[in-house]
Amino acid sequence: MTPGARVAAAIAVLDQIQEGAVAEQALTAWARGSRFAGSRDRAAVRDHVFDVLRAKRSLGDGSGRRLMQRLALREGWDLDALFSGEGHAPAPLSSVEKASLATPVDQADAVRCDVPDWLWPIWQQSLGDQAVQAALVQQGRADVFLRVNQRKGPVAQAIADLADDGIGVVPHPTVSGCLRVTENPRRVKTCQAYLTGLVELQDAASQQAVQKTAVPDGARILDYCAGGGGKALAFADMHKASVFAHDIAPQRLRDLPERAARAEVNIAILPTAQLAQQPKFDVVFCDAPCSGSGTWRRTPDAKWRLTADRLDALKQAQAEVLAGAAPLVAVGGALVYATCSVLRDENDMAVRSFLARNPVWRMSHQSQRLPDTDGDGFYTCVLTRE
Repeated sequence: MTPGARVAAAIAVLDQIQEGAVAEQALTAWARGSRFAGSRDRAAVRDHVFDVLRAKRSLGDGSGRRLMQRLALREGWDLDALFSGEGHAPAPLSSVEKASLATPVDQADAVRCDVPDWLWPIWQQSLGDQAVQAALVQQGRADVFLRVNQRKGPVAQAIADLADDGIGVVPHPTVSGCLRVTENPRRVKTCQAYLTGLVELQDAASQQAVQKTAVPDGARILDYCAGGGGKALAFADMHKASVFAHDIAPQRLRDLPERAARAEVNIAILPTAQLAQQPKFDVVFCDAPCSGSGTWRRTPDAKWRLTADRLDALKQAQAEVLAGAAPLVAVGGALVYATCSVLRDENDMAVRSFLARNPVWRMSHQSQRLPDTDGDGFYTCVLTRE
């Protein structure tokens, strides 16, 4: 595909998203209907779509064609070459479109920060004087991070094995065993270090949350909202402990047995019906469903699909997670509540609401990480029973 044809494909996908399609589904549908597109073409179209979605408002919003014009202008690309009408490229720019591109986009804070108007007051209340910076950083792409499974081999071996497959990495400045991918991130899932379980894809913030969770030797650990099981794998790698994984949607855990076997760790999957029959756990880690507002660089369309009603539903789900997990904690154990959100309503306020309803529990400590170059936004709070 020519660069112009890739732009035309991105325009078509963006128009589907504007009509209500989820970004991943729209991209998958396009790829299935475009067998001529190679892996580099698919990657380029995906990058165009996600670059637009990260900065949709600050680019001026509108149709896919308008957004791709604004993106090209922002990036300094040759508009006439991309919009030439040749080789499946989009039609040339009209005089009206050229005049529109010369008109600056509204500079209101919510617009230039790419936050929906209804959410901007909540965003400001949550982040205070860091609200603008935390929003602006999510207009760019997030780095890819790897966790080295040190039961399989040392960090130096992982770096060397990745280099053999052309993947450049550097150690994370503050998270032990975490590697930032600097070259060829799209090769990770096909490289030997990944296929043999020496490394796993996991954001640095998630790795840090696991590392900061105190776990005594021989503990029973439950990853309560396990999703794909990344944190359960990290706990099993780091500790001499019995690790269990649970998710209310069991299909999310379907790949965990294979991943655990690859990493040479043991993780027992517990259905919801079996939780109450289990002995109590020393650590129950709850990465609760949330808005994902700390990870919108990776899933930017989630920001635009979030509504006030959806946020209320998530807050209710978070309350239910805490209520369901608390009885599973052993006396003297820890209930760790976590989200990849930066909104107080989902974090500090959710915990305080739980504590108000459950006075036998107290907050041991909490931390809020904001998205930056070293990882996603992430919140954790350790609760203990008095």
